Amino acid sequence: MRTIGVDVRERILKSYDQPGRTRSEVAAWFGVSLGMVKKLLQQRRRVGDVRPLHYRAGRKPTITLSHRERFRTLLQEQPDLTLAELRAATGLRCSLPAICYALSDMGLTYKKRRSVQVSKTGRTSPRHVPPGMLTAAHGM
Repeated sequence: MRTIGVDVRERILKSYDQPGRTRSEVAAWFGVSLGMVKKLLQQRRRVGDVRPLHYRAGRKPTITLSHRERFRTLLQEQPDLTLAELRAATGLRCSLPAICYALSDMGLTYKKRRSVQVSKTGRTSPRHVPPGMLTAAHGM
Protein backbone atom coordinates (compact mmCIF):
# COMPACT_ATOMS: atom_id res chain seq x y z
CA MET A 1 0.00 0.00 0.00
CA ARG A 2 1.40 3.38 -0.99
CA THR A 3 1.70 6.38 1.26
CA ILE A 4 -0.72 9.18 0.53
CA GLY A 5 1.07 12.35 -0.54
CA VAL A 6 1.15 15.48 1.59
CA ASP A 7 -0.95 17.47 -0.90
CA VAL A 8 -3.76 14.88 -0.81
CA ARG A 9 -3.59 14.74 2.97
CA GLU A 10 -3.97 18.52 3.15
CA ARG A 11 -6.89 18.47 0.69
CA ILE A 12 -8.63 15.77 2.77
CA LEU A 13 -8.33 17.90 5.90
CA LYS A 14 -9.44 21.09 4.12
CA SER A 15 -12.48 19.27 2.80
CA TYR A 16 -13.32 17.98 6.28
CA ASP A 17 -12.89 21.47 7.78
CA GLN A 18 -15.71 22.82 5.60
CA PRO A 19 -18.99 23.05 7.54
CA GLY A 20 -21.41 20.15 7.17
CA ARG A 21 -18.88 17.54 5.95
CA THR A 22 -18.60 14.25 7.80
CA ARG A 23 -15.59 11.99 7.93
CA SER A 24 -17.47 9.31 5.99
CA GLU A 25 -18.31 11.72 3.17
CA VAL A 26 -14.71 12.93 2.93
CA ALA A 27 -13.39 9.36 2.92
CA ALA A 28 -15.80 8.36 0.13
CA TRP A 29 -15.01 11.48 -1.92
CA PHE A 30 -11.22 10.94 -1.83
CA GLY A 31 -11.39 7.15 -2.05
CA VAL A 32 -9.65 6.50 1.26
CA SER A 33 -10.76 4.60 4.31
CA LEU A 34 -12.60 6.20 7.19
CA GLY A 35 -9.68 5.13 9.40
CA MET A 36 -7.29 7.15 7.24
CA VAL A 37 -9.37 10.30 7.71
CA LYS A 38 -9.49 9.67 11.48
CA LYS A 39 -5.75 9.07 11.54
CA LEU A 40 -5.05 12.33 9.73
CA LEU A 41 -7.28 14.28 12.10
CA GLN A 42 -5.56 12.73 15.14
CA GLN A 43 -2.10 13.36 13.71
CA ARG A 44 -2.94 17.00 12.99
CA ARG A 45 -4.29 17.43 16.52
CA ARG A 46 -1.36 15.69 18.27
CA VAL A 47 1.65 16.53 16.11
CA GLY A 48 0.44 19.61 14.25
CA ASP A 49 1.69 18.20 10.95
CA VAL A 50 0.22 15.79 8.42
CA ARG A 51 3.39 14.56 6.71
CA PRO A 52 4.05 10.78 6.83
CA LEU A 53 5.77 9.62 10.01
CA HIS A 54 7.97 6.90 8.51
CA TYR A 55 10.97 7.95 10.55
CA ARG A 56 9.12 6.88 13.69
CA ALA A 57 8.37 3.40 12.39
CA GLY A 58 10.15 0.25 13.49
CA ARG A 59 11.52 -1.15 16.66
CA LYS A 60 13.16 1.32 19.01
CA PRO A 61 16.73 0.50 20.11
CA THR A 62 17.00 -1.23 23.47
CA ILE A 63 20.55 -0.03 24.10
CA THR A 64 20.37 3.75 24.23
CA LEU A 65 23.10 6.37 24.30
CA SER A 66 23.01 6.48 28.10
CA HIS A 67 23.57 2.70 28.23
CA ARG A 68 26.55 3.05 25.91
CA GLU A 69 28.06 5.77 28.10
CA ARG A 70 27.53 3.53 31.13
CA PHE A 71 29.29 0.65 29.30
CA ARG A 72 32.27 2.90 28.63
CA THR A 73 32.60 4.03 32.26
CA LEU A 74 32.12 0.51 33.61
CA LEU A 75 34.80 -0.87 31.30
CA GLN A 76 37.20 1.93 32.20
CA GLU A 77 36.77 1.09 35.87
CA GLN A 78 36.93 -2.69 35.41
CA PRO A 79 38.08 -3.79 31.93
CA ASP A 80 37.52 -7.52 32.50
CA LEU A 81 33.74 -7.38 32.95
CA THR A 82 31.83 -10.07 31.11
CA LEU A 83 28.87 -9.34 28.88
CA ALA A 84 26.53 -10.79 31.50
CA GLU A 85 28.03 -8.52 34.16
CA LEU A 86 27.62 -5.49 31.88
CA ARG A 87 23.99 -6.42 31.27
CA ALA A 88 23.33 -6.81 35.00
CA ALA A 89 25.12 -3.55 35.87
CA THR A 90 23.04 -1.54 33.40
CA GLY A 91 19.75 -3.33 34.10
CA LEU A 92 19.18 -4.13 30.44
CA ARG A 93 16.91 -6.92 29.30
CA CYS A 94 18.55 -7.79 25.99
CA SER A 95 20.67 -10.59 24.57
CA LEU A 96 24.40 -10.84 25.19
CA PRO A 97 25.17 -10.59 21.45
CA ALA A 98 23.27 -7.27 21.40
CA ILE A 99 25.69 -5.92 24.01
CA CYS A 100 28.62 -7.31 22.02
CA TYR A 101 27.36 -5.53 18.87
CA ALA A 102 26.96 -2.27 20.79
CA LEU A 103 30.51 -2.51 22.15
CA SER A 104 31.79 -3.24 18.65
CA ASP A 105 29.93 -0.21 17.26
CA MET A 106 31.54 1.91 19.97
CA GLY A 107 34.99 0.70 18.90
CA LEU A 108 35.49 -1.31 22.09
CA THR A 109 36.68 -4.86 21.64
CA TYR A 110 35.56 -7.57 23.96
CA LYS A 111 38.63 -9.70 23.22
CA LYS A 112 40.49 -10.36 26.42
CA ARG A 113 44.24 -10.72 25.91
CA ARG A 114 46.19 -13.01 28.11
CA SER A 115 48.94 -11.50 30.17
CA VAL A 116 50.72 -14.81 30.96
CA GLN A 117 54.10 -15.89 29.70
CA VAL A 118 54.38 -17.93 26.53
CA SER A 119 54.53 -21.68 27.09
CA LYS A 120 58.04 -23.17 27.17
CA THR A 121 56.95 -26.47 25.61
CA GLY A 122 58.10 -27.38 22.14
CA ARG A 123 56.17 -27.05 18.92
CA THR A 124 53.18 -29.33 18.60
CA SER A 125 52.86 -29.03 14.85
CA PRO A 126 55.63 -29.80 12.38
CA ARG A 127 57.45 -27.03 10.64
CA HIS A 128 56.83 -26.49 6.96
CA VAL A 129 58.20 -29.45 5.03
CA PRO A 130 58.90 -29.19 1.30
CA PRO A 131 56.66 -31.35 -0.90
CA GLY A 132 57.85 -34.92 -1.20
CA MET A 133 59.95 -34.85 1.97
CA LEU A 134 57.14 -36.02 4.24
CA THR A 135 56.40 -39.15 2.18
CA ALA A 136 60.09 -40.05 1.90
CA ALA A 137 60.59 -39.79 5.67
CA HIS A 138 57.66 -42.07 6.43
CA GLY A 139 58.49 -44.61 3.76
CA MET A 140 55.34 -44.09 1.75
